[in-house]
Amino acid sequence: MDILTTLRETFFDLGAMREALPELLRVGLPNTLILALTSAVIGTVLGMVLAVSGLSHRRWLRWPARVFTDIFRGLPAAVTILLIGVGLSPVGLQIWGPNPYPLGILALSLIASAYIGEIFRSGIQSVDDGQLEAARALGFSRPSGMRLVVIPQGVRRVLPALVNQFIALIKESSLVYFLGLLASQRDLFRIGQDAAANTGNQSALVLAGLFYLLVTVPLTHAVNAIDRRLREGRRADGSDGSDGVDDDRVEAPVAQTQEAR
Repeated sequence: MDILTTLRETFFDLGAMREALPELLRVGLPNTLILALTSAVIGTVLGMVLAVSGLSHRRWLRWPARVFTDIFRGLPAAVTILLIGVGLSPVGLQIWGPNPYPLGILALSLIASAYIGEIFRSGIQSVDDGQLEAARALGFSRPSGMRLVVIPQGVRRVLPALVNQFIALIKESSLVYFLGLLASQRDLFRIGQDAAANTGNQSALVLAGLFYLLVTVPLTHAVNAIDRRLREGRRADGSDGSDGVDDDRVEAPVAQTQEAR
């Protein structure tokens, strides 16, 4: 019984949680979301560029994309954050002053782009070659066919993996504390860690972990639901998409046209 009491007081002290709650809500949660969302947007854009470049027939585009991906996938996230945050700090001082926050976003964006680029690449490669051929037969150029037909299908197929990467990015945002953020820039993890270090009680850190779960778990279930609806061919308004045009119905006339030619 004493062991259970000790565990409860160490990890689930309601008083320590109440004391840390305002700062977690006011400072930690917004900073965590800013770090994760900003780096996710930048990483997604860079990732798509890497994916398209990695699939290019031009070697001068393909090889740099592959080297970039191998480097930032191979390095631990903490190493990348420290290298960029410390190595580029003189540049950062000249641009935005003694604020490591933008360098943390840059590091997270580069890490995310390497993984997201591979996710996009696998999704694009999973689309049947006939889709691009059908688009070309309908008068689309190759770039237009890739942009309007192939890439949207590839992105839809890798949506769960893409969101898993976003969730990982939310968790990796806690590593930015290595750069020595200002008090007003601390994320959920740093606030919980500081409270635990000051009081010797881990309850604030547990509460910070609960905040991470409140962000990531609903996101996972929401995307799973969206992916399930997309796989069933249903639209967001609840209709079954029966009034739309089915892919097989599109491919069949195109194939007949090609045979006729």
